[in-house]
Amino acid sequence: MPKVLVSDPIDQVGIDILSQVAQVDVKTDLTREQLVEIISEYDALMIRSGTRVTQEVIEAGTQLKIIGRAGVGVDNVDVTAATRKGIVVVNSPEGNTIAAAEHTIAMMMALSRYIPDANQSVKGNKWDRKSFTGVEVYKKTLGVVGLGKIGTHVATVAKAMGMKLLAFDPFISHERAEQIGCRLVELDVLFQQADYITLHIPKTAETTHLIGAAAIAKMKPTARIINCARGGIIDEAALAEALKAGKIAGAAIDVFESEPLGESDLRSLGREIVLTPHLGASTEEAQANVAIDVAEQIRDVLLGLPARSAVNIPGLRPDLLEQLKPYLQLAETLGNLVGQLVGGRVESLNIGLRGELATNQSQPIVVAALKGLLSHALQERVNYVNASIEAKERGIRVIETRDASVKDYTGSLHLSAKGALGEHSVTGALLGDNEIRVTSIDDFPVNVPPNRHMLFTLHRDMPGIIGNIGSLLGRFNVNIASMQVGRKIVRGDAVMVLSIDDPLPEDILDEIKKVSGIRDAYTVTL
Repeated sequence: MPKVLVSDPIDQVGIDILSQVAQVDVKTDLTREQLVEIISEYDALMIRSGTRVTQEVIEAGTQLKIIGRAGVGVDNVDVTAATRKGIVVVNSPEGNTIAAAEHTIAMMMALSRYIPDANQSVKGNKWDRKSFTGVEVYKKTLGVVGLGKIGTHVATVAKAMGMKLLAFDPFISHERAEQIGCRLVELDVLFQQADYITLHIPKTAETTHLIGAAAIAKMKPTARIINCARGGIIDEAALAEALKAGKIAGAAIDVFESEPLGESDLRSLGREIVLTPHLGASTEEAQANVAIDVAEQIRDVLLGLPARSAVNIPGLRPDLLEQLKPYLQLAETLGNLVGQLVGGRVESLNIGLRGELATNQSQPIVVAALKGLLSHALQERVNYVNASIEAKERGIRVIETRDASVKDYTGSLHLSAKGALGEHSVTGALLGDNEIRVTSIDDFPVNVPPNRHMLFTLHRDMPGIIGNIGSLLGRFNVNIASMQVGRKIVRGDAVMVLSIDDPLPEDILDEIKKVSGIRDAYTVTL
């Protein structure tokens, strides 16, 4: 039975789901050394933000198939190292959307009405109403940096509260922003015009210290900043200095560059700042949602099924994945076939999507084709996670083309690979009940279902050659399951495809190549 390590506190409902298919060990507060020492025993690791999954941990996790982060961010996981090892990394991109958005709104209101300080004042037996005169958010301008699911929900609630909305997001269109109710602007414009600025972006090399002294200098003195996204997006020293100098009016911060928050000038500030200890996802509903989401994905991967929210493989909604799944199998089969036909090192792979397939999302199909292409050489080392990296490291140039005008089948896939030993191409399609058919080999038309063991020949179209091959295989006790010949013109070149019951020994292949009229012969094991 597979083993799963849960190294951070996880809602019991997630543990119950994992227990259906695996032995689950809950061991929280492990040191780095302890985690490295025991991780080799486990097939899966489930974490929250507390555990840091470094390259050292990943290298030690020799059996790891999946790392699940019960939350949105995966900045505590070395995704690159996991990808190189073929380990799936999943998160829960939607499980805490509402919780994080509501906490953002709560922080904005707490900052605007001085609620934390007023609360402490009353609890200290004071009744000082005058000192806590706040500001309204109604008709104020909210600048939303990042219109993902959380940012969009914040914008929707803020609009209902009567706020005006600006947004910066280089990955969405003006039309989409307008649908949400935002005016899309450049980041400098947002800094200059917004009364409130809320951050909903990941921490990357580009976004680290996005809010620093230079950005703050562009803001209104009445501006207030809210960050419930990721620590490190704000330069905390620059923020503290700006608040002390009155360059902006306030800030509400839930996430920090180093957590727990240590010595910081932010602690010494007064009511102009609200600090909370990373509570964005801390609701009962969100904790249950992310635990269920990630536990279900770990369960599925351990059962050999795809993960729906993997961060290091092409992501698809479950309904689209189900729709595309037969084509992924087609792409992997054709990639495996053409890779063996080319033999040796592959220099380039041309992937042509035809007919209705040309209108589908292509990235998963490309990855599936690369997995098939490399699978004969790399065996279990290549999977949907690391196929693109393995191809890139081997210098394989990938070219993608689309042609929706081809109507030979509802949708077909054409792969052409070039290597040191030559160039070959295969085309395939799905028939009724999603049955895979190879429809051409090197542009010779055929109609062949893939078989475990196959023999391909290129030969002159001449009388007797098929009989000669059949007799030769019969002498060596090789049983032929099916046979088909494809040709372009009579008495020209042709291909023959034979499905055979057992692997063909190399010495028999050499004998086939000696048959008069045979130009070349290849064996393939799928």
